[in-house]
Amino acid sequence: MTCVYITGTSAGLGRAIAEAFAGDGATVGLIARDETALAEAARSLSGRTAFASADVADAGALAAAAEALESEIGPPDVWINNAMATVFSRFEEIAPEEFARVANVTFLGGVYGLQQALSMMKPRGSGVIIQIGSALAYRAIPLQAPYCAAKLAIRGAVDSLRCELIHDNSPLSLTTVHMPAMNTPQFDWARRRIAQKPHPVPPIYSPHACAEAVLWASKRPHLREVWVGKPTWQAIIGNKLMPGFMDRFMANNAYEGQFEEKAGEAWQEGNLFHPVTGAHRTRGRFTEREITKAMWIATSEKREKLFFGALALLALFIILILIAI
Repeated sequence: MTCVYITGTSAGLGRAIAEAFAGDGATVGLIARDETALAEAARSLSGRTAFASADVADAGALAAAAEALESEIGPPDVWINNAMATVFSRFEEIAPEEFARVANVTFLGGVYGLQQALSMMKPRGSGVIIQIGSALAYRAIPLQAPYCAAKLAIRGAVDSLRCELIHDNSPLSLTTVHMPAMNTPQFDWARRRIAQKPHPVPPIYSPHACAEAVLWASKRPHLREVWVGKPTWQAIIGNKLMPGFMDRFMANNAYEGQFEEKAGEAWQEGNLFHPVTGAHRTRGRFTEREITKAMWIATSEKREKLFFGALALLALFIILILIAI
């Protein structure tokens, strides 16, 4: 039976991922800050589960939580880094400690998770590590600079580690799953310095649909990245081809496009430094607008070779036609 550890599992995508793996028969270990929310999430899952509370920004606390899970359910076959934090604010209004906190959770929390997974998997000579990324790791948007920067940073750390694993001929696998906008509670509990309520930039996907992509990726360890949802691969490819155009597109569409009605006050404490109560659920308030099926594209070295081989054949075919003419 597969044993999977998942960070950021008290709500949202992390909880949906836990549900997907539990439904597939895996033993699931849950890690997040709020022990009460973790206990409730564990009770809601089928099969064998365990939980341990930790702030992923604290490397020592994360290691202790992982060790507690190992003693209860065994070592992880799959480790999934999912924990994140964000702030909705104009760049110049973000306090230094807010920027640092988002980086500590979303970037360094991922780094600490990677290191912990390696320490538990390398001695056993097997394991699958999955980093939850975002389309925003490739294409930043306005008013979420700390989150975009942290997602870009963890992508760099993952790519560097991947090179080392390849150099070492390591049996461990490392995959990043980049996500689109999802219907999660983060838009109700994130820190905000804007006098409007935030919402995901449409189209909005169900976290359960995105969690299925993570489960799928965990069973295909040769994959490099998985791009979930059409907006994700559009953003990634678009930014590679036309970054200047994408800057203007985001300026014109993703500024007001992240907000809805007035919120009354241009401030919300949110869950940046402390857990919030009463909002630990999988879905947010956009269920009527969410897309329940997600299509994804997977990349790997083998697929890249096939793609460029097909392009070479196409180019050769065109050249032969031109010569014949």
